[in-house]
Amino acid sequence: MSNLTHIPPVFVLVRPQMGENIGGAARAMWNFGLDRMRLVAPRDGWPNPKAVAVASGAGRLLDEAGLHDTTADAIADCTYVLATTARGRGMTNPILSPEQAMIETWQRVQQGERVAILFGPERAGLENDDIARANALISVPVNPDFASLNLAQCVLLLAYEWRRQTFEVAAERVDLAGNEWATAVEVERLAGHYEERLDQAGFFFPETKADSMKVVLRNLWSRMPLTRADTQILHGILRQMVRWKERGDDQR
Repeated sequence: MSNLTHIPPVFVLVRPQMGENIGGAARAMWNFGLDRMRLVAPRDGWPNPKAVAVASGAGRLLDEAGLHDTTADAIADCTYVLATTARGRGMTNPILSPEQAMIETWQRVQQGERVAILFGPERAGLENDDIARANALISVPVNPDFASLNLAQCVLLLAYEWRRQTFEVAAERVDLAGNEWATAVEVERLAGHYEERLDQAGFFFPETKADSMKVVLRNLWSRMPLTRADTQILHGILRQMVRWKERGDDQR
């Protein structure tokens, strides 16, 4: 995956009701690198100070958002339109998961298409007239007993899936905080240090099982994701315990 070289999708908020949700949607979009928003007949007019307050650092999206009277006007320059919905509409449409929808969007964007994603008003969602203008639907797998999804949350979900398609997202990573992983020789020294001290303490008993116990212990160290700082601390712990034991013996 690589950085965007084509026009990203436009998120179209159709008849949004609350300025706070418009601001939340802008913030969610910008969290994931999207900055093309269009508004269709917002209920409380436009601009809306409540949207600006919630958008925080994403106010630029609101300043540049396109304002349209109808859904048809908002998507007039688009070649592919997706509509989000939480329920069946009695029409024949391809229905995609959020992930598959963004895979499809990314592929089309790479081919030079202009893609729009429609989000409906908070209370009832998109109307059939809006849905009829979409090439495909996006269905979010929500709880069927509570299918209502906040507008800004829905925008966040789709923006995240877009980010996953356009940038490499690591499934897991470790923040080393300026440290480095321990090398094999450093782990070997640590293992040897503990093996030596445990041997002196009589840990490897009975003698017939000593070799297998040492192998298990070595394997334990190898399985640990140790940093250099970790090995230094573990060496220090063992040294201090030995010194404490020796001081105790001297006082007897």
